[in-house]
Order: sequence, then structure tokens, then C-alpha cells
Amino acid sequence: MSAPPDLPDVVSRAFDVCRRAGYVAFCRNETGRLLATLAATREGTMAEFGTGCGVGTAWLRSGVRNDKARIVTAELNPKLAAAATEIFVADPLVDVLAADWSTLKDKGPFSLLFLDSGDPDAVRVDQIADLIEPGGIVVLDDFVPCEMWPPITGGRVDILREEWLTDERFTTVEVLVATDASALIATRH
Repeated sequence: MSAPPDLPDVVSRAFDVCRRAGYVAFCRNETGRLLATLAATREGTMAEFGTGCGVGTAWLRSGVRNDKARIVTAELNPKLAAAATEIFVADPLVDVLAADWSTLKDKGPFSLLFLDSGDPDAVRVDQIADLIEPGGIVVLDDFVPCEMWPPITGGRVDILREEWLTDERFTTVEVLVATDASALIATRH
């Protein structure tokens, strides 16, 4: 697994760290480009809950265009957090914490928050809503595209997706990032 040559340097470094760590679960490049695009519009504090080896954080960092933004990210697995720290050790705009995501609650409010939908209990809208500043954006990835209502995944109603798409505190849209993958983008009212 080596990074394609057209990736930002920080993302290429993140792929190298993942390869050395034997870690293969990270955000897709399509989602990463979305994160970089959104990060380019933000100031204030951005966050990622569940760093892994830092690919998502690297994509966020690649989009930052000013020194008024900073990124804080938390990874529960200390080995993965240490690997992610390698990428950002000399970057004053990024803090990698070896901690549960809940330790970031007092670091907000967040202007942009990236969440992996893989753990539905950790990304429920009620747990996240008050961590986002007005006008702030939440990105949830790893959805399988769905064109029906209510959204069905694996033969069941996708309660997490339905929850985010209907919560009155957010305006949310599902966007295709590839033919087989989608993400939710939610903006706090």
C-alpha cells in the first residue's frame, strides 16, 4: 500500500506510516479530498474522533489554509496514536492524543468534526450536536449509498443515517464520494 503520487505530502507520509504499522483501515482518498476541501473553508478548532494512523487527519491538514485553524484528534489505541504522532510531530497546528474521543469534549466547539460511522454508538447526533459551533460541519464516512427512504443497509433501517438526516439541529446531505461509498455532511444551525 503506497500512496499515489498525486497526493499532498502530508497524506503521503500518513500512508507510509500506515504501511509500516500494518494498518489498513483509513478513510478513502475520495473522502479525504472532501475533508481537505471542507477544511480549507474553516478556522477555529477541527477534530477527528478515531485517528487510526492519521490519514483522515492528514487530509484535514492538507486543506488548512491559515494559522487560525488547528486540528485535534484522538485515538484510543496507543500504538496507532504513536504512529499518527510521527506524521505531525513538527506541526504546531495538529495535536494527536492517545485517548478516547470523549476527552475532546472540552476542546471544542468544533468548526469541523470528522467521524467514522463504523461505531454507531459513538457518533449519535445527541452525543455530538453540542460539540459543534453554529455553522460548523460534521462529516461521517463509510456509508453504502442508499436511494430509498427510510435508508436501508443490510436489510435493516439505517438508524444512524436516518437520525442525522432528520435532526432539526442540522441540515444534512448524503453525498457520493465514489460509486460504492457515501458520506454525510451536516451543518449545525
